[in-house]
Amino acid sequence: MSETEAAWIDAALTSARPQAVGALLRYFRNLDTAEEAFQNASLRALKSWPQNGPPRDPAAWLIMVGRNAAIDEVRRGRKQQPLPEDDRAISDLDDAESEIAERLDGSHYRDDILRLMFICCHPDLPPTQQIALALRIVSGLSVKQIARAFLVGEAAMEQRITRAKARVADANVPFETPGAIERSERLAAVAAMIYLIFNEGYSASGDTADLRKPLSEEAIRLARLLLRLFPGEPEIMGLTALLLLQHARADARFDAQGELILLDDQDRTLWNQKLIVEGLALIDKAMRHRSSGAYQIQAAIAALHARAEKPEDTDWQQIDLLYGALELVQPSPVVTLNRAVAVSKVKGPQAALDMIEPLAPRLANYFHFFGVRGAFLMQLNRNEEARTAFDRAIALANTSAEAAHIRMHLDRLMRDSRPPGKTAGK
Repeated sequence: MSETEAAWIDAALTSARPQAVGALLRYFRNLDTAEEAFQNASLRALKSWPQNGPPRDPAAWLIMVGRNAAIDEVRRGRKQQPLPEDDRAISDLDDAESEIAERLDGSHYRDDILRLMFICCHPDLPPTQQIALALRIVSGLSVKQIARAFLVGEAAMEQRITRAKARVADANVPFETPGAIERSERLAAVAAMIYLIFNEGYSASGDTADLRKPLSEEAIRLARLLLRLFPGEPEIMGLTALLLLQHARADARFDAQGELILLDDQDRTLWNQKLIVEGLALIDKAMRHRSSGAYQIQAAIAALHARAEKPEDTDWQQIDLLYGALELVQPSPVVTLNRAVAVSKVKGPQAALDMIEPLAPRLANYFHFFGVRGAFLMQLNRNEEARTAFDRAIALANTSAEAAHIRMHLDRLMRDSRPPGKTAGK
């Protein structure tokens, strides 16, 4: 098999995987069986497609071949086990596309994929297991790839995924076609899970950013898939736009030493304009629906940053208003903390400091609270209080890049407070 053949087959298998595994899951109602059936069909594709060319509908081909292979396995291993009631497949596993594959009913397409994603983000699973299971089952990443992204051993990741599958099996997720309300609830849960995957990559520090960047890229791929399934959902437009606009800044977020660069200090020529154009078009389209949600508002904020050619062009007053809207839709001390940054630009650091002081009890262990508070205090020349806040931020830093950024502020405080004519060490 040539490299070109291997590339297009890999791309076809990756693209078809969610639909194929989702359909196989509906058919067999067992996640392990569905996954194994897809793997068997993929192996068959690696042998068949280079000889016969790609099928017109790779997903249909994989579903039928995978279903037949799994049925054969049941017949061989458990001859007394009754087959599913709607078994109309034959087990010749012919390399050519069969007529039944060509006539495959696609009416369940959306709900199959949505169910598959929803199972991976079942509320019984902790976020780390949701992400790992989705990357394994929906995205098809290997355990080794997932473990590498999470900076854990393969054995530990294998256990994490196995435990997640066991919880899913016990959850008894219904396989009937969901009603409008349940479909909407599933869609919201899947969107939240995709955002979790993105943030696992986006929040990585400079020394791990390259390892975890693929997580953000995979989240964008899943968001685009969800948008193709539900093209009229403004919140899915907003989610996809938000991911695109945030990821567009990836190449400008860290310096050569892996240290974090704040938004105002980033080289905006490094921002990915293709992603920005796509994200701006999506959020503009979403806003026309006049049904704003949390993802749309966050994307609108990101869009204002993206549209500013220089930091001083940023419309902070509009960002303040948008954060006010987000506080109504999704009340959170973290949202208020983010809004305070916009307030500091519009009304000054004292107004922003007054806004965040009541948040202290709820954000007592939150790195960004003390970093932001220290920055406001430093702008007010309250240097000793700023130093105390920065020391606390360093103690709570999650990554080396966060700690390095705060130390930069501390170094500036030390330099500004040094008496004229004095230098370090003298």
